[in-house]
Amino acid sequence: MEPSSATVTGVTERESTKPETAGRESLGLPFAFGREADVYALGDGRVLRRYRHGGDAEPEAAVMAYAGKWGFPVPHVYEARGTDLVMERLDGPTLAEALVAGDVSLERGATILADLLRALHDLPPMSGNGTTVVHLDAHPENVVLSRRGPVLIDWRNAGDGLADLDTAMAALILGQVAVGAIEHEMGSRAGELLDLFLERAPGDPVRMLDEAVAIKAAQPTLSREEVEQLPVAVARVRGVK
Repeated sequence: MEPSSATVTGVTERESTKPETAGRESLGLPFAFGREADVYALGDGRVLRRYRHGGDAEPEAAVMAYAGKWGFPVPHVYEARGTDLVMERLDGPTLAEALVAGDVSLERGATILADLLRALHDLPPMSGNGTTVVHLDAHPENVVLSRRGPVLIDWRNAGDGLADLDTAMAALILGQVAVGAIEHEMGSRAGELLDLFLERAPGDPVRMLDEAVAIKAAQPTLSREEVEQLPVAVARVRGVK
């Protein structure tokens, strides 16, 4: 992939929004949220993603801008400051929503996820501390099926790293859903999605599975029960059903 300056707007100081000073009351209720952040509508096709427990959004924005310059599908970033990240509001459902609704087949869903990782791992590293750019949280909830195609979102864990670790992390997350460690509407169909992903995934999805487990187990957002069930998810990824 060749770099393209037209892919993302990039981080800019031209925006008048000053999200770091905006109170939660003035933003209203978030329309989306995850384990670590809430997402608020700002109007004009923009959203504010705010880390709930502190942190710096600028490194996340930098990785997104870098990947976008190479043509990788990321949300346009307008501003990053403190805990706040102002981005474009993407139209379309998440891949997970489309899979649950039956609008996208499991085969197609597995291919979309694998193809996004393959394209990402074709990028050179930002600083040379690794072999490529890695996302480390690629799963169907973090893929939006927008008008311009699938877009990978939620880049907080991203940076330079090893491609096989990234693929292993994606497989592990699908494995957690497949064994019921993470509740999801897909239910038992997540196991089939995992198997199809493993067939299509770039690199070796199990070579660095132990390293992926160590990273996942250290994440403070995981409950004790989720950590305890990681070995079950690992066994499922390795094909022990």
